[in-house]
Amino acid sequence: MLDINMSDVIAVLSSLVPYLVVLGVVLVAAIIITFAVNKKTVKDVSVRKLIHSESWLVVLVAATVAIALMLTGPMATLLNNATAKKYKLSDETIATANAQAQELYGEAVTMLQNNDGNLPLTGTNKLNVFGWGSTQPILGGSGSGSMSNEHPMASILSGLKQAGFETNSALTDLYTKYRAERPVLNMFQQDWTLPEVPADQYSDSLISDAKSFSDEAMVVITRFGGENADLPRDMKAEGVTYVNNSKDYEDYKQGESILQLSQTERNMLDLVTKNFDKVTLVYNGSNPLQFDFLANYPQIKSVLWCPPAGQTGFNALGDILAGKVNPSGKTSDTFLKDVRSTPTLNNIGNFPYDNVEDMSAKVSFAGSEYMSSPTFVNYVEGIYVGYKFYETAADEGAIDYDELVQYPFGYGLSYTTFDQKMGDVTYADGKVSFDVTVTNTGDVAGKDVVEAYYNPPYTDGGIEKASVNLVAFEKTKELAPGESETVSIEFDDDDMASYDSKGAKAYVLEQGDYEVSIQSDSHTVIDSATVNVPETVTYDSEDNTHDGDKTVATNQFDNAEGYVTYLSRANHFENLEEAIAAPASMSMSDETKKEFTNNDIYKPSEHDDASDEMPTTGAKNGVRLAELRGKDYDDPQWDKLLDQLTFDDMENMIAMAGYGTAAIDSIGKIKLTDLDGPAALINNFTGVSSIAFPSAVGIANTWNKDLATEFGKTLGKMAREMHVDGWYAPGMNIHRSPFSGRNFEYFSEDALLSGVMAAGEVAGARSQGVYSFIKHFALNDQETNRTAMLVTWANEQSIREIYLKPFEMAVKDGGAQAVMTAYNYIGPTYAGANPALLNTVLRDEWGFRGFTLTDYFAGFGYQNADQEIRNGGDAMLATMDVTNHVTSKSATSVKAMRTASHNILYTAVNSWQYENGEPKVAMPVWKTGMWIGVAIVAVLVIGLEFLTIQKYLKRRKQATVSIAAPAADAPAEA
Repeated sequence: MLDINMSDVIAVLSSLVPYLVVLGVVLVAAIIITFAVNKKTVKDVSVRKLIHSESWLVVLVAATVAIALMLTGPMATLLNNATAKKYKLSDETIATANAQAQELYGEAVTMLQNNDGNLPLTGTNKLNVFGWGSTQPILGGSGSGSMSNEHPMASILSGLKQAGFETNSALTDLYTKYRAERPVLNMFQQDWTLPEVPADQYSDSLISDAKSFSDEAMVVITRFGGENADLPRDMKAEGVTYVNNSKDYEDYKQGESILQLSQTERNMLDLVTKNFDKVTLVYNGSNPLQFDFLANYPQIKSVLWCPPAGQTGFNALGDILAGKVNPSGKTSDTFLKDVRSTPTLNNIGNFPYDNVEDMSAKVSFAGSEYMSSPTFVNYVEGIYVGYKFYETAADEGAIDYDELVQYPFGYGLSYTTFDQKMGDVTYADGKVSFDVTVTNTGDVAGKDVVEAYYNPPYTDGGIEKASVNLVAFEKTKELAPGESETVSIEFDDDDMASYDSKGAKAYVLEQGDYEVSIQSDSHTVIDSATVNVPETVTYDSEDNTHDGDKTVATNQFDNAEGYVTYLSRANHFENLEEAIAAPASMSMSDETKKEFTNNDIYKPSEHDDASDEMPTTGAKNGVRLAELRGKDYDDPQWDKLLDQLTFDDMENMIAMAGYGTAAIDSIGKIKLTDLDGPAALINNFTGVSSIAFPSAVGIANTWNKDLATEFGKTLGKMAREMHVDGWYAPGMNIHRSPFSGRNFEYFSEDALLSGVMAAGEVAGARSQGVYSFIKHFALNDQETNRTAMLVTWANEQSIREIYLKPFEMAVKDGGAQAVMTAYNYIGPTYAGANPALLNTVLRDEWGFRGFTLTDYFAGFGYQNADQEIRNGGDAMLATMDVTNHVTSKSATSVKAMRTASHNILYTAVNSWQYENGEPKVAMPVWKTGMWIGVAIVAVLVIGLEFLTIQKYLKRRKQATVSIAAPAADAPAEA
């Protein structure tokens, strides 16, 4: 979702041009009339004065009408948002949310290394904190993940202080004097500079005093990411803005990525490790850093991964270092020794088509115009994303695991040790179940995670399958030393099914032995058992669907596969080198060109169905929206309500759904408010925000379902206090690449972990009557070119098993009521207007009931309301007039608008605002002021018109008298 407030303003000003042009024409006409009607052209002064007065009265009336039309038209949404009453959080809610956010972060921090029991720091309360990032830590991300300054935020240093640590102020002063603020990295400008004090600027006395201050050192390394830009894979690439910290050397060489240390950071580590034998490294960021350097620094005893911390998270970091909290986080991504060794490296980023001049489209946005042309990206790795590739490729002998992987997926250390014992595995009635007894065998209390994986039978050249697949997980309560807890693991056998897009074109659970294991991470097996599936099950009939699907899941995305060589496990990944290479061709195929569409190509009339009948509109049935609360989506009363809507009612609600949906007074539908972002609700119009929680990566790192649900509940409670109805989150796109700028906003490289956390958040918010817009649906897994007609090529198996699964879980398990669609295309079809995605899969297969909303609507050359409403789209996240209005009034179009309105209203009436019947809402302040202004002008015009006519009549009378007077004085006729 774009965070475009200034652009909104510019675009709205652009949309005012037609009104201003009309007003200008009237004004020019009045001026012309004023000069043209003079003593020479009109000798009668009374007529001349009357024309002058009337022309300027027309200008006044025209100005009033134009202003009223501008206010109620293109400016209405912005004014509604900007003048909304400020509902702030109560002190009690703020305190509760801050405490909960801190607790969550205590389980999000992941200990990657702790040699010699270096942590916790029990021998001293003094700590030297090195690294410029210690003074400017990462709390969130840019764009929709931006943080608000409304509430106080804990920093790394303040978190250490509250935990009882005293930090070296001389080091802090050095960093704050070096640079006070982080370089600009936002939606429209990316300065990737990593400020860090060069080693030669640390004086001998500073280091000497630091050694005297404490023998413990902590080094903070940060990496920032955000919306609309991916992290640089090559810091020397064209277009990458970076300023070196020293004139004596360059921070990066050609081909080095931002996820590697800069030379200045290496120099700092050299300096610190030369002078301190016990060093703790804190990595504060969302994207997995390349930790290959650790082998060179034995002095670095401990490593902590600290994702963006939100409002109070860093207080928990202080408690962890002090030993008050035992870290229990597990990695949500795989950490590589070389981030460039990922199989996605050559197929992320910028790939413009070289033969699409005829497919370009004009974009008018924020007062500027440009031509946009299609681009593409190939998901060549298929289902082998993240650990599923590294584990499977290692099992097949295609890679050396130890050379590639630094820290596996699901990995994390504790201050204590645990023993896990797997009980007997039962497979009956389609369910696999077993108990795991977890015992704290160490000296301090702590929590552990039970991770269950399966390894399915694989036939060489058959359905693609990873050898390691997370299937279930549970987190223990806090266990005292010696204490045990028995955790129950249960999952359906169809959770182990694979999607066969070539043969059965359905989900298939193949017969054979499935190894079910408990593991400390994706690579390390603790214990395992074999489950035998006696015969193959194909989920291809109405009474045998996959995972409770309402209709059979079968191929829907054949046209998204394209001409791509996908990675295959066949013959021990024989095609690895060929598959993961950069695209061999940059040309769009003729077949794709025939299906591809954008705003310059799509014509609504060409898609009308002659058999469609015009729906009833504007009926007087007297049904109020509140009467439909809790009723089935297909209840007959909905038809009576929908019959009452006029074309304009539906069109306005559909077209202007930015940050909320419009009111329809005739049915009692009030204006609802929807807000960004992933970790907090931020109202960019009123300046009010909720408490910000740790990033989605941090939530995933907890591996704690209950914490995700509690976060959703708390966010829902905060939303109610802020009078917010919908939440533009959670984001559940996949960490396909470690370089995605928006990984902070998404959970993990794993679909199941992402889906469980997302479903928990959605269910928690829904329990408070708040609907969540799960996003970005779907395959929006990179920021580069995301609004440049990005054609995403992926095979059906990976689409279903990897990229759609988190959304599926959020709908089926979380009860999601709203969906935000993605900017990209899936094959040749824009995701926001893809009927296979939005109707067949989302609604028919999964049973979704609610409405879909575009990502920020600026047209971009391919977003248009006509196409979207006919293909499963319902509302446009627009605050200005671009291509978001429905232009066709055909029966097909009105029928689609009726369906979209039904979906929007169904979600609205089942939100918290309608819990106690029809809400009573006062007229917006700006609208009240406008009507008062109009009334004043109307009185003024009537008064001026009265005076004008009165003066005209007076002048006419005087003129008549003056003409008659000489005749009276003339001599009488003889």
